[in-house]
Amino acid sequence: MNLSALLEQQFTLPSIPKVVALLLAELDRTDIDLRKVTRLISSDPALTTYVLRFANSEFADLKGKIHSVSEALALLKLSQVRAAVQSAAGAVSVKAVPGINLQQFWDYSLNVARVSRSLATLVRLNQQAAFTCGLVHAIGEVAMLLHMSDQLAKFSAEIPPLDLRRAEAEREVFGFCYASVGAGFARKWNLPQNMVDALEHQHAPFENNVYEPMAGVVHLATWRARCKASHLNEKGMAVTFPGSVGVALGLDIDMVLQEGPFDWAAHT
Repeated sequence: MNLSALLEQQFTLPSIPKVVALLLAELDRTDIDLRKVTRLISSDPALTTYVLRFANSEFADLKGKIHSVSEALALLKLSQVRAAVQSAAGAVSVKAVPGINLQQFWDYSLNVARVSRSLATLVRLNQQAAFTCGLVHAIGEVAMLLHMSDQLAKFSAEIPPLDLRRAEAEREVFGFCYASVGAGFARKWNLPQNMVDALEHQHAPFENNVYEPMAGVVHLATWRARCKASHLNEKGMAVTFPGSVGVALGLDIDMVLQEGPFDWAAHT
């Protein structure tokens, strides 16, 4: 399957069952805590993409300008949010994507989001946009696993979905990678152009004279999270650190590793 054909497929990203349950309970309260609703949706890549898609499409004068869940919820009615969560509840599953452990994927995505936000602070980029980009940066991988399962079965056995080499290996074999797929869907969903560009170029932020700092931030956050997922030691991290991206952003390996501490032991 080529990239154009893949982007024509219906794509439903599974939501996190616990998040859906907590949201439904909160939305049934008479005194709804909007901060809690925002926090819960912002922890789920599927629900985040849904509210961003809706907000960036529903309001013509704000099309392509909504970067975060908090911005979207300031515009949407609670009835619209409730309908989205109820729809997610009907489709919720922890075994909907072949070839990947969804709980690991969800934890990994949230970690990338948090580190992206921290790094964005250092380089003075939009923190909310960076968090969103980090959270949804790998949704293209899920789309590929759903619609190219036969082609990816053996491929994933050799290079798992969260392997540091995954993007480059996909490009060599298929001519595109999860970054292009995620950007393609983000473009169809009318997400802001800077976020589309960040998703598109996250695997090689400054390739072909492209300079999108947000892509560099996501690239570094992804590197850090995948090092942890691969259990690399200090030497392994030092060898694989994308130094050219760090130099372009003024960030060294110590700065990247120190930002946004994450308790991996609690998620093992």
